[in-house]
Amino acid sequence: MQALLDTIATMDLPADAQRIFHGRGGLHPGCEHWTLDAYPPVLVLTSFQPVDDAALATIGTALAARWAQRAPGQALNWVFQCRAEGQTDTRLMAGAVPDPHVVSEAGTLYKVYVLRGQNHGLFLDMAEGRRWVRQHVAAHPKTYAFKVLNLFAYTCAFSVVALQAGAKQVVNVDMGQGALAIGQQNHRLNGFNTGASFLAHDIFKTWGKITRGGPYDLVIVDPPSYQKGSFVATKDYARLVRRLPELLAPEGHALVCLNAPELDTAFLQTHLQEQAPTLRFVQRLPNPATFADASPERALKVLLYQAPPL
Repeated sequence: MQALLDTIATMDLPADAQRIFHGRGGLHPGCEHWTLDAYPPVLVLTSFQPVDDAALATIGTALAARWAQRAPGQALNWVFQCRAEGQTDTRLMAGAVPDPHVVSEAGTLYKVYVLRGQNHGLFLDMAEGRRWVRQHVAAHPKTYAFKVLNLFAYTCAFSVVALQAGAKQVVNVDMGQGALAIGQQNHRLNGFNTGASFLAHDIFKTWGKITRGGPYDLVIVDPPSYQKGSFVATKDYARLVRRLPELLAPEGHALVCLNAPELDTAFLQTHLQEQAPTLRFVQRLPNPATFADASPERALKVLLYQAPPL
C-alpha cells in the first residue's frame, strides 16, 4: 500500500477527471488491486480485492492530510468501491457527492455517477482516444460534412467531442437506453441540441438501418469485452469488424477498441486481416500516461485503420 500512500502525499488536485494512481498496471508491487481516480470534486478509491477497515482508515488519513495542504478549508469528498468476487460495494467515506455530478475533460462536460455501479459514466482510460477524435475531425475542412458512427456508444462521450470538433452528424448506437439518455444529457450540457441521433438497438439486428445512414468518415467500435446477451469479444468481434468496409467512406477511418486483459493486439489485428483485409492498419493509439502498464498487451487497446481510396 505504500506506493499508493506516497502518491497521495504528493498528488495535485486535478481540475479534470483523470486517474491518479494505477496499481492495476503492475508497476507498484503489492498495490495491484488499488486505483485512485479524480472526478472533481470527488476522489474515488477502488480495490479489486477485499480490504480491512484499518487499511481504509490509513488511506483516509493520508487523503485528509494532503487535502488540507492543497485545499485548506475545503471539504474532502471521497468514495470507496470494492470490486471483489463478482460483487460491488460502494461507500461514501467523507464529504458529499454533487447531484448532478458534472466533470470536465479538455473543456468537455460529462455527467458521472460515482455512487452506483462499476461504470461511472466516463471511461478515463479512453482520454487519448477522445483527444485523437477531436484532432482528426478538426483537421477536416469545415465545408466537409463529416459523418461519424459511434457503436457501443455508452454515454456518447466520443459523439460530443466529434461535434465540438466540427462533425456534422454523429449516429450513436447502444443497447442501453439509460446510457443513451445520459448521452443526450451530455450533448445538452455542451450546447448541442442537434447533429446527433441515438439508436437504442442491438447493433447486430440493426445493420440495415446503420448501413443506410452511411457511409461514414469515422466509425468508432468500442464494445464491452464480455457482456452476456450483448457482446462477447471472442465470439462477436469477427462478425462486427467484417461490416467495417461497407460502413466506411473511401479513406475513412475506423477506431477499433478492446479492453480485455486476456486478449492482445494480435487478436484484433488477426480479425481485421481476416474479416476486413482491405483496411490498412495505421497505428495503435497510446493510453494516458496515468494508465502506464508493465504489460501493455493487457491494457486498453485502441487501433486505427483506414479504408482504401476510391
